[in-house]
Amino acid sequence: MPALTGRIGAPTYAAVLRTPGAWKFYLAAAPARIGIAMTGLGIVWLVHGSTGSYAAAGSVTGGFAVAEAVAGPQVARLIDRFGQTRMLPVTLLAHATAMALLISLTVSDTPLWSLVVAGVLAGGSLPQVSAQTAARWSYALRDTTLLSSAFALEALSVGIAFMVGPGLVGIVSSSTSPAAGSILATSLLLAGGFLLAMQRRTAPPPTVAGEHVSAKHLLHKRFAGLVGTNIGIGLFFGSMQVSVTAFAVSRGTPGLAGPLYSITSMVSLFAGLVYGARRWRTAPETQFVIAFVWLTVSCVPLLAAHTPLVAAFALALPGLAIAPFQTLSAVLAESTVHPAILTQAFTWLNSGGAAGIALGSAFAGWVVDGHTAQYGFVVALAAAVMATMMAVTVKLSDR
Repeated sequence: MPALTGRIGAPTYAAVLRTPGAWKFYLAAAPARIGIAMTGLGIVWLVHGSTGSYAAAGSVTGGFAVAEAVAGPQVARLIDRFGQTRMLPVTLLAHATAMALLISLTVSDTPLWSLVVAGVLAGGSLPQVSAQTAARWSYALRDTTLLSSAFALEALSVGIAFMVGPGLVGIVSSSTSPAAGSILATSLLLAGGFLLAMQRRTAPPPTVAGEHVSAKHLLHKRFAGLVGTNIGIGLFFGSMQVSVTAFAVSRGTPGLAGPLYSITSMVSLFAGLVYGARRWRTAPETQFVIAFVWLTVSCVPLLAAHTPLVAAFALALPGLAIAPFQTLSAVLAESTVHPAILTQAFTWLNSGGAAGIALGSAFAGWVVDGHTAQYGFVVALAAAVMATMMAVTVKLSDR
């Protein structure tokens, strides 16, 4: 990502974690983050292990993802209304019940439609832990120079969870039983979720009785632009997952698909660590556009990559924009919407990303099947261009 004007200053991670109660809720949520990162792949292992069909596993996982994207913001609305400490235990128990149902139905060899229904219930009740911890950071640090670093720390933690979680579920499910990964994922989510719910002092207060903040605030064109950029980044990730895999297979090195794809994530973690430790003088809206311009430009070398070594270098470049985007997206959302609906706002951003990943994977798969992996990278480039255009609308819109 191009250099911005900035310097090391007060907003450092140590200062963020010295905020009263911060390290308690931050660490409490860590198991839940890993559990969430394990859940989708755990369902794939669970269903495929019982049915022997990847199509069946994909159907159940697809139902889970769609339900999470659709129902997540509605659950977040209840959390904003009644508070995290009241609603989080309810959603945790609902999710655990749905996962127990899915596991029992799967091992009982029941019809596929029942597994899809159970998957939908599990996805619809999945607690959006990251949105709730982001809301806690906003409540604790609103209108301070520490907030951007707090969001960067949160993005860093989520990135680590999604690097650790999938590998952990694969090891557990393959070495014990296909259901073990889902059981462990649910257990970690319950443990971290209940620990987070116990941190009452740092939880944002529920909406005051009689106070009504219309969800129409979420239709503001600035926030709509933020959702659009998250859809665009989801399209980018979804198309990259398929395209990198197709590239590795077409070069006769299928075993390199995972390591190649992980390069972007590893560079993103490093970029996020550096970005969050600095105080940037450039306006967040301008930084937002710069990040997406860099993402777009960095996709171009992928079109010319014909060896794994060149592809590895090319895949490192987009990672420089990912973590800054995630941090800036949270910063801009926090400054755009009313605090009373902030959990909903963060959840809508997550849902936009999830929807984009699903669409990007499907479309890139269709393109790659008809052409080559390079055409899949063209889809990723188009997604980056779309996201850049949405970022420009965010910069140009009024708060």
